[in-house]
Amino acid sequence: MRETEENMTTGTGLPENAFRELGADEQYTPVMHPAHEQKEVTPYSVITGLIMAIVFSAAAAYLGLKVGQVFEAAIPIAIIAVGLSNALGKKNALGQNVIIQSIGACSGVIVAGAIFTLPALYILQASYPDIMVEFYQIFLSSLLGGILGILFFIPFRKYFVKDMHGKYPFPEATATTQVLITSQASKSENGGQAKTLIIASLIGGVYDYLVATFGWWAETVTSHATAWGTAVAEKTKLVFSCNTGAALLGLGYIVGLKYAFVIFAGSIFVWWIVIPLMGTYGAPEIASLAPEAIFKDYARMIGIGGIAMAGVIGIVKSWPIIMQAIGLAGRELKGKSSGVKEVRWQLDLSMKHIVFYIAIALIVVLIFFWLGVIHNIGQAAVAWLVVTVIAFLFTTVAANAIAIVGSNPVSGMTLMTLIIASAIFVAIGMKGTSGIVASMVIGGVVCTALSMAGGFVTDLKIGYWLGSTPKKQESWKFLGTFVSAATVGGVILVLNQVYGFSGDNALVAPQANAMAKVIEPLMMGGDTPWILYMVGAILALILNWLGVPALAFCLGMFIPLQLNTPMLVGGAVAYIVSHSSKDKKINDMRRDRGTLIASGLIAGGALFGVFAAITRFAGFEYDNPVPADMQQILGCVAYALVIAYLIWDSKRVKLPIPKNPKRIA
Repeated sequence: MRETEENMTTGTGLPENAFRELGADEQYTPVMHPAHEQKEVTPYSVITGLIMAIVFSAAAAYLGLKVGQVFEAAIPIAIIAVGLSNALGKKNALGQNVIIQSIGACSGVIVAGAIFTLPALYILQASYPDIMVEFYQIFLSSLLGGILGILFFIPFRKYFVKDMHGKYPFPEATATTQVLITSQASKSENGGQAKTLIIASLIGGVYDYLVATFGWWAETVTSHATAWGTAVAEKTKLVFSCNTGAALLGLGYIVGLKYAFVIFAGSIFVWWIVIPLMGTYGAPEIASLAPEAIFKDYARMIGIGGIAMAGVIGIVKSWPIIMQAIGLAGRELKGKSSGVKEVRWQLDLSMKHIVFYIAIALIVVLIFFWLGVIHNIGQAAVAWLVVTVIAFLFTTVAANAIAIVGSNPVSGMTLMTLIIASAIFVAIGMKGTSGIVASMVIGGVVCTALSMAGGFVTDLKIGYWLGSTPKKQESWKFLGTFVSAATVGGVILVLNQVYGFSGDNALVAPQANAMAKVIEPLMMGGDTPWILYMVGAILALILNWLGVPALAFCLGMFIPLQLNTPMLVGGAVAYIVSHSSKDKKINDMRRDRGTLIASGLIAGGALFGVFAAITRFAGFEYDNPVPADMQQILGCVAYALVIAYLIWDSKRVKLPIPKNPKRIA
């Protein structure tokens, strides 16, 4: 917190008490006057926000299915919003930029909910052709989950955003707010930011497009490419691999060294300890498998059990928050919260309206389950009850995770939901392929609801710091959810036709593959690896007891090594950049510039990844003349150049003249 306060003296424009706890009689006053009306919802802000939602939904879906990580769209969208408002000469654009960011940010959260679950239906379709996947199922699953996430979180807004002011760091909201506040600074500063972002986006985009389309250098460097590496893998099952993509490098930079290291530690625990042990001392049918097959069929299950237990731990820790927020919402519903009329800055949608909307949404969910998925009213009612209870209970877990570490553990919570739901469904006679479809669609609703709840707390905290109207953010979030859900549904259909989600050269879709791995034995009568799940659950308990982030460690255990290694590289680059000078202010500026560049690498790599998919979809084929061993060497060289660019450009900063923008009346 001390570091944050010092940052506030360098001209960010936020009040000094924005990031610390308030005194007994102290009040926080945002940048935009809290009582006066502000220019927020306009045709410009709504249309621009919807365009951002469409573009970033497509980009995030591709990247998430490719590497299993959905990048945070809020920061790039905020940068674009600020650049556009200044380029168009808009005055007092801060309120409009918040709405643009809030609508556009629906993209990342809806994508996370959809791609972590629904592609599993296509994966299982290869083994069970009678599994049918319709667009309306993908669309409604994402849409209804997003709506439930919004409605379930609104009663908790005041607790997380206002009552807990200064007690949660809100890393993603902090970074996005600092970008948005630059719209009140000079045009020259904004022009410099926009230029940096555009250059980084082009570098990351062209880099990833070339390797995906032409393959002139290896997209993944691996020890398998060498004779000694192959020999070691055969004898000890020990391998090393690293994806060389620019987008993943940027993602690791933003995650930071601490959590990147924890994720990587989970990965090497599986790849360098568990897999060699299984391959050396395990049953003959396991020892005969390649390391990748051992990971996919056995070792990964330990991570799944750990993720599920991490979700349970999260609920237990969040129970007091749930009770306190329910009490706050209940008092407001009865009209006992306060006799003072709320100012614009703290005005939510009416609690009576929220209760009504929740009732309507739940009725629609029940009808969707009955007529569109299960076709049995009794079984649909059971599924509806599972979704309602779990989505509501996990809402605070998702919001709490975002508020503390900026990472939403939706995949782990959804895995537990699938296991619970599947066990219940089998008990009431719903199994086989129909049970698979029902479980995955229901899992998609829960996953999207939790993803939205976690992402929405970021939007509302940004609005709190800057002085936006919560009611307007809450109202227009529904439209962004609708557009993002439609976009994601279409993108998933296209990417399945172009790449597929299983087999050679398919999109990795690690979370969806994990979901498919869990659901198949439960519904088709196969052997469920309960022992491996139990080992992972016990490991998560031990990690939590030791103070290690159990969720991050277990996530590393079931995401492939080649996707976790660049996270560590990016985190190490962030550490180097932020400790490259003896002057703390310069280090902070270098770190922040690196965040901007990393955001550009992520956005550019993801967007051009969509272009690469379109290129392949159009039938383009390229016969690569570069030998495989030379591709590995060139891959190392190209990756080193991108790393060098990120470090070099991040360090090109100068101390500015401190200048705080005036508060908007």
